Amino acid sequence: QVRLVESGGGLVQAGGSLRLSCAPSGLSGSALDMGWFRQTPGKERAFVAAIRKSGGAAFYADSVKGRFSISSDNAKNTVNLQMNMLKPEDTAVYYCAADRNVVIIRNKSQYSIWGQGTQVTVSS
Repeated sequence: QVRLVESGGGLVQAGGSLRLSCAPSGLSGSALDMGWFRQTPGKERAFVAAIRKSGGAAFYADSVKGRFSISSDNAKNTVNLQMNMLKPEDTAVYYCAADRNVVIIRNKSQYSIWGQGTQVTVSS
């Protein structure tokens, strides 16, 4: 059974940076399409970024384009989300998600494997 283990959340001031990592266990990350979603209380889980298997094409929500960067590190079997120029509105629980074949990359229902979530808090 594949599990996703996230790390790297925390508290940062506006304008700062954080790096989230997601490590799949039980399967090579190169066999998975992987994404990041985020959720705040009372709101739907929203797409942030995704990357096709084996470090293929990357996709971003308009709200993070130019500030966030998703990448895969096959040597460490991780997918990383580098978050720069953070804003208070980026505050959320961030979830890593994966699936072997995602058709609609921004659709959370396409992902069958989820991490436990990591809190990111950006203070103003």
